[in-house]
Amino acid sequence: MASAAINTGDRSAPSGGGQRADASAWLAVAAGTLGAMMATLDISIVNSALPTIQGEIGASGTEGTWIATAYLVAEIVIIPMAAWLERLLGLRTFLLLAAGLFTGFSVLCGLSTTLSMMIIGRVGQGFTGGAMIPTAQTIIAQRLPPAQQPIGISAFGITAILGPVLGPLIGGWLTENISWHYAFFLNVPICAILVTLLLVGLPHEKAKLQLLGQADWIGILGLALGLGGLTVFLEEGQREQWFSSELIRIMFVVMLVGFACIAWGQIHARRPIIKLSLLLDRQFGSVALMGVILGMVLYGTSFAIPQFLAALADYNALQSGKVVLLSGIPSLFMMAIVPLLLKTVDIRIAVGGGLIIMALASLIDSNLTAQSVGHDFTTGQLMRGVGQILTMLFLSQAVVRSVPAVDAGDASGLFNAIRNLGGSFALAGISILQEQRVWFHSRRMEETLNANRGAVQDYVNGMEQSFGQAGSGIALLAQQVQQEALVMTYNDIFWIMGVGTLAVLPLVLFLKPLPKGAGPAMVH
Repeated sequence: MASAAINTGDRSAPSGGGQRADASAWLAVAAGTLGAMMATLDISIVNSALPTIQGEIGASGTEGTWIATAYLVAEIVIIPMAAWLERLLGLRTFLLLAAGLFTGFSVLCGLSTTLSMMIIGRVGQGFTGGAMIPTAQTIIAQRLPPAQQPIGISAFGITAILGPVLGPLIGGWLTENISWHYAFFLNVPICAILVTLLLVGLPHEKAKLQLLGQADWIGILGLALGLGGLTVFLEEGQREQWFSSELIRIMFVVMLVGFACIAWGQIHARRPIIKLSLLLDRQFGSVALMGVILGMVLYGTSFAIPQFLAALADYNALQSGKVVLLSGIPSLFMMAIVPLLLKTVDIRIAVGGGLIIMALASLIDSNLTAQSVGHDFTTGQLMRGVGQILTMLFLSQAVVRSVPAVDAGDASGLFNAIRNLGGSFALAGISILQEQRVWFHSRRMEETLNANRGAVQDYVNGMEQSFGQAGSGIALLAQQVQQEALVMTYNDIFWIMGVGTLAVLPLVLFLKPLPKGAGPAMVH
């Protein structure tokens, strides 16, 4: 998850291999890592607390996916713009502005009483938090000498992996012990520390406002309209009966206009905001497709597991968060051997192995029952953690090395945006599947329950005798049908993620081996 960085003046990394970074450089790295941790944490911090939040702000289960999706979509728009904004404002000013606005939007989320208010806050969080993720890599590339960059990369890698899995745990603990509001208010003291580190660790740079006239404004508008329209189209389409709804027809037009603006920028802009021509490269195109699947599994599972446990096992937010955290344990241990893995393991074997492990983890989780609880996810979560770190680690290296050096920053931004787009697709897909498949499975089960069958009548009568209330048997039977339909739906969700992961497995054949003895690649 690297981003483009422009080496300028006194904040460039020393070129000598024997030089060592000073205290201010490490403070800058700490600031970048802390900002990235905060941003990645907030992607998923609402997941385990979502049932509680939905209840308090009056949102349905499918509407609640917007609370997670809004953040991801905003990140997708801002990540490709991060390098340009750094040059425009200067790195320190850019990060100070992002941190301050992120705090303000976090407070807005914490104070939300309606779904609309929450979505506005989450969009703001996504725009400002997404800016802090790629800039962490920029700081490492510019402030640390090559010999010490692997330390910074490992620190950043830990935040990138642990952020999404720690989010549900922290959000769950705060929800159960204090209030879900503090999952957002938590950012206030963290941002205070971050601002202090930025002021001490990074030098001020003069803004280059003349770059405003060189921006691909049509492309930026296209990103916002295209991705925003696509998200609304996918999220609301099923609920609104697709094209029979005026809202969906409008969103479809907005989406097309947005994509047309992006296409115009690709052709006419001096430097397109997102360089889609890179996708025509066979290796980078393959990496991008695998990145979509990685995002779908990473964000889809961290969303689906808490929802399943809350609906069927009656888990509270903290209990669900602990289950999600399991996938971060192997990732944390494996980050310690990052340099060794990069030097000794063939990229095709590593990525292929990672995808297979992720697929098997999802297929294992596709055998849930109405009695399944947290420990039934243990094997799948631990396997998923191993698969994700192998896939993410080596794909991030393939991104940089699959394109010319001059395009490395654009490739990195595009890969990060595409990975998050995969997460957005996963959340929208889960919302659609929950509505369609629950209805499908419940109708199929009801078709087998003939009211004139003796076994059905005996069961209903037995239920009524047990509860001593006339009519309760039919109600309990209907409740069980809905419960089993929901279990089958989650099994479908995990099965689709598993099969989808296996479907991109042949793309590893397009990857080229990393240079012999190569260390972690950085984008300068």
